[in-house]
Amino acid sequence: MNIEIKVPQLPESVTDATLLAWHKKEGDAVARDENLVDLETDKVVLEVAAPSSGTLQEIKITGGTTVTSGQVLAILLEGDGAAAQPAANAETQSAAQPDAKNLEARAPKSAESAHKLSPSVRRLLEEHDLDAVFVSGSGKDGRITKADVMSYLKSHADENVTPGDLTPAVAAVNVPPGAGRNEQRVPMTRLRARVAERMVEAQHSAAMLTTFNEIDLTKVISLRKRYREAFEKEYGERLGFMSFFAKGSVEALKKFPVVNASVEDSDIIYHDYYDIGIAVSSDRGLMVPILRDVDRQSFAEIEGNIAALAEKARDGTMTMEDLTGGTFTITNGGIFGSLLSTPILNPPQSAILGMHAIQERPMAIDGEVLVRPMMYVALTYDHRIIDGREAVQFLVSLKQLLEDPGRLLLQL
Repeated sequence: MNIEIKVPQLPESVTDATLLAWHKKEGDAVARDENLVDLETDKVVLEVAAPSSGTLQEIKITGGTTVTSGQVLAILLEGDGAAAQPAANAETQSAAQPDAKNLEARAPKSAESAHKLSPSVRRLLEEHDLDAVFVSGSGKDGRITKADVMSYLKSHADENVTPGDLTPAVAAVNVPPGAGRNEQRVPMTRLRARVAERMVEAQHSAAMLTTFNEIDLTKVISLRKRYREAFEKEYGERLGFMSFFAKGSVEALKKFPVVNASVEDSDIIYHDYYDIGIAVSSDRGLMVPILRDVDRQSFAEIEGNIAALAEKARDGTMTMEDLTGGTFTITNGGIFGSLLSTPILNPPQSAILGMHAIQERPMAIDGEVLVRPMMYVALTYDHRIIDGREAVQFLVSLKQLLEDPGRLLLQL
């Protein structure tokens, strides 16, 4: 029986997708639920799985093509017998891979988890002609991460396996002295193109202005040092700075609700909930997954949810639901060493908080010059609905909360 493999129903607001790569070729046997092809939208990568075991009879759409919901991608010839890999193939593959003597013992695990590989991990494995069976997974439920693959490649470098670059950028070309100056044209990924579009849109549609302040993090750092081990032992999560800034932002947003609002046509939409976007960097580019109802989350829940979203961003498993919505955004350029910046709004939100590197600086405190761990913070806001007074006071409120963390507990 022939089965049409179609583009799944794309998420709302997504009109089309780009076919990234096929993981099978015509004539290959496939197993039920095995990922056949990756489709890239302007927000996430979607996997199209085989609805049944069989043989991939015909591929109708090639890589790089733009596709829409319901479009036929391939024809699958259904049949349980076709899903079994020929013995000759298995022998060839076994001979080609290192540690082949362990294949039989580890094959059941590979067959069970192959379809759970993220698109980015799968591409890295294919790039180096490496079977997932040889890589031990350190992720949740034993999932293989890109770090696991890179670790394996580095430890087997003497077997002519070359570690790859984790970024999607084109590999550097060594140009011998005296040779011509080369250029290489590479199309933007859909995500990068969408980010560029939204950044330009923000510049044109909002009256953006940025205000700055600085925060003495002495007491926050002291709290983290004092309770870090107990916190991790109790909750299994690392106590970072982001939970303090997320909690502090919520309390400041409660005092200045217009900073948590958005603009729709000529209306201001006030939100009585606090869905905070946390900007994270991934191999595909910048993503802003959303933490829902941050005001109802504990410090441990915030840290755990941020870690989970960051892992999904790295593995390429972010969903549309993870990226949809949000009333306010926090971005931390400090992890890359940024001392000061002016973040750009994430429409339709009206404000974004920029965190930066912590730097010890001499400060005048009660008539004395003391060295303190200081961070510059920036709030970019839409001046159409947020006045300078509200923006400045928002940062002052955040500063007071983080310089005296007891205020967070007492919600002062």
